[in-house]
Amino acid sequence: MALHSFPSCCTDHSLSQLSSDCDEMTMRHAVVVALVLLAVAAAPAGAVTFSAKNAASSTAGGKRFDREVGTAYARKVLSDASSSCWKVFKQPSSGSRKPVAAVTLAVEDIGGVAFTSGDGIHLSAKYVGGITGDVKKEVTGVLYHETTHVWQWNGQGQANGGLIEGIADYVRLKAGYAPGHWVKPGQGDRWDQGYDVTARFLDYCDSLKPGFVALLNAKMKGGYSDAFFAQILGKNVQQLWKDYKKKYGG
Repeated sequence: MALHSFPSCCTDHSLSQLSSDCDEMTMRHAVVVALVLLAVAAAPAGAVTFSAKNAASSTAGGKRFDREVGTAYARKVLSDASSSCWKVFKQPSSGSRKPVAAVTLAVEDIGGVAFTSGDGIHLSAKYVGGITGDVKKEVTGVLYHETTHVWQWNGQGQANGGLIEGIADYVRLKAGYAPGHWVKPGQGDRWDQGYDVTARFLDYCDSLKPGFVALLNAKMKGGYSDAFFAQILGKNVQQLWKDYKKKYGG
C-alpha cells in the first residue's frame, strides 16, 4: 500500500492546532478542579441540614403557624438555636458535638406543647392555636428548648428529667426567649424541679464559674452523677441550692 505524504505546512499546522487544543483542554480541566476544590473548602465539615414542614396546615393552629411563623422562619430558628447550643456547650467544631446530620421540625395535630425524638422536633398545632400574645416569639422559645434536646448529652439516660429540661430552658434563657410567666431567680422548691426553676439555678451556678453548664454537659456524655456539681464548683448540689436560695431570699 502506497504511503501518502502531506505538505510540511499542513503537518506543522495540524500539530500546532493539536497542541493548542490540548493546552485549552488542560486549562479547562484545571479550572474545573480549582472550582471543585473551592466548593469543598467552602462547605463546612459535618454541615447540618435543617428542615421544617407543617403537617397540620388544615387545622386552625396549623393555619396560624403558616400565617404568623412559617416554615422558612422555623428553619432559620433551628439553625440559630443549634448555634446557640454549640456556643453554650462550647462546641466550636463538629467533632465535639453529638453526631447529628439533620434537625427536623414537624408541626402536627397533637396534644401538649412539643416533644423531641432523636433529631426530630414535633410541635403541637393545637398549642400554637391557643397561644396568647406574641406567637412568633413563643414558638421561637419553644424551638430553642427543643433544639437543645437534640444536641445535649443526657448522661447515657442516667440524668434525671428535671436537669435535662432545665438545661434546655437554660439555653432558651441565655438566648433571650424566657417568657414573662417564668419563675424569678431564687424561686422554686428543688434544684431539679426542672424547666424554668432549674434553668435559673443553672444560671446561678454558671455565674460562680463561667462555662459551668458546658462542663456539666460534657461530663454527661458518658454518664451522670450529682457529684459533677462538686467536681466543678467545689460544693455539692444541695449546698449550692441552699446558697442560691439564700442569695435571693427564697
